[in-house]
Amino acid sequence: MVDDCWPGSDPGRREQGLRDPPRRRTTRAPVFFAAEHRRLAPGAPERGRAAHPLPGENDLWSTVITRPVRRIAQAAVVTSLIAGAVGVSHLDKSVTLSVDGKASTVHAFGSTVGDILKKQDIAIREHDVVVPAPGTQVADGQKIVVRYGRKLTVTIDGRTRDYWTTATTVAAALQELGIRADSAKLSASRSMTLGRQGLALSVTTPKDVVVRVDGKNRTASTTGATVADVLTELNVTKDADDRVQPAPTTAVTAGLKIAVLRVTSSQVKETKAVAARVTRKSDSSLYKGQTKTLKAGSDGAKIVTYDVVKVDGKVESKKAVATKLTQAPVAALVAVGTKARPAATTPSAGNTSGAGINLSNAAMWDRIAQCESGGNWSINTGNGYYGGLQFATSSWLANGGGDFAPRADLASRAEQITVANRYYAKAGLGPWGCAHAA
Repeated sequence: MVDDCWPGSDPGRREQGLRDPPRRRTTRAPVFFAAEHRRLAPGAPERGRAAHPLPGENDLWSTVITRPVRRIAQAAVVTSLIAGAVGVSHLDKSVTLSVDGKASTVHAFGSTVGDILKKQDIAIREHDVVVPAPGTQVADGQKIVVRYGRKLTVTIDGRTRDYWTTATTVAAALQELGIRADSAKLSASRSMTLGRQGLALSVTTPKDVVVRVDGKNRTASTTGATVADVLTELNVTKDADDRVQPAPTTAVTAGLKIAVLRVTSSQVKETKAVAARVTRKSDSSLYKGQTKTLKAGSDGAKIVTYDVVKVDGKVESKKAVATKLTQAPVAALVAVGTKARPAATTPSAGNTSGAGINLSNAAMWDRIAQCESGGNWSINTGNGYYGGLQFATSSWLANGGGDFAPRADLASRAEQITVANRYYAKAGLGPWGCAHAA
């Protein structure tokens, strides 16, 4: 019987001659979903079945999908999955991506080169090179090349210029830019990698220079940027006192002449005469212009210490820094005449007797005095020579100068010429360094 197929029919009741109460049949159209629809007896748990359904109450119903309908549904699902897979396969592309020479294979969804680069977080800047262009449509198996631009600031012998390059090493960049630097000195290694941040590069080309040191000239070809660099290349050493011309920071140019001046400092001690002081006393027994030594004096002596600076062996400066008196001078006492002279007669050329004045050869002696002392007859420079004709004290006294004064600078012009004529009669003009002026 058909009723045996329904849930809730009880075979035991039929054996007892009892019939099930008539069922209310409900016609329902089948629906295509797997969940069960249940009608439960009142008071039954929301999930599960009543152990003994009561006659006339609602029973549990199941919706059964027939086999042909199930196959149609399954075919629709498979078709949808295949279509989706084909679509995904069509959008996914295998691309070879080369960035600064480093290649990798990437799988990416995108229709253009720009889409692929964006998915790979590759930001393109103004000076970067992308092949093919970012707007190009991408095909499966496509190769995309990216070369980053680098700013290269090049200073060649002091002149600076900016370049942009996609080279990845210093050597490759110089070659790409056409900068000839085969024998030049670079501030960075030629094999140094150029990062995307760029590089500042100094290039110094060889130049011929002349270096004078220790009295000798040296010609050299150098790539030094400054004078100091050249001296280092040539192993020229110097101490703190030595001088370099031009200054060590001077930029090197072709044909530059460099001088290293050796500077030495030393102390030198010299013995110097200390002139004796002269006290003058008026004497009415002597004619005006006449003097008489009442008490002879004598020069003293001192040792003077000098700081001497020499440049390449020649004295540049000499400065007295200390003085030590080794012998005190003795002052002289000289009588100075105040008596008026009688009218003088012109002395004969050979008059050299006594304390008389002899002005022979006066013009000659004036010329010699002009050369010896600039014509200053009372000069005392402290060098041990005195007066217009630069008498040494010993020579002055040996030729009768003491008749007039203890030193030549203390005597008049006429008295100095008189003593000079006496000396000339003995030795000629040999004692005077300016004899040629006669």
